[in-house]
Amino acid sequence: MTVINAGHADTVRRQLQEGGTVLVDYGAPWCAPCQSLLPILEQLDEEYGSNITILKVNCDELPELAAEAGVMGLPTVIVYNGGQPMEKLVGLRPKSAYQGVLDKFAAANSR
Repeated sequence: MTVINAGHADTVRRQLQEGGTVLVDYGAPWCAPCQSLLPILEQLDEEYGSNITILKVNCDELPELAAEAGVMGLPTVIVYNGGQPMEKLVGLRPKSAYQGVLDKFAAANSR
């Protein structure tokens, strides 16, 4: 897998409907913390492999998705499990914060 740039709202909605653990990064290209988050997401993608899906949503291009998710600050990372939002992390966090959330859900999906 790789970090998927969601070009359309349907891409995100379809991925969430498929279930499993999905990490969605709501950000924007002009957001410096969002840019700093990308290498962390790429590392997480390598570590968790097929146990999770990582999507990036450009809030400037898909404002309706950001509104649906209740995004108030960038970056906002929401971890969905079975199509439902489970955890929301607002602002740039250390990699361990994202790992802690993913460990709760990705392990259950790998069984």
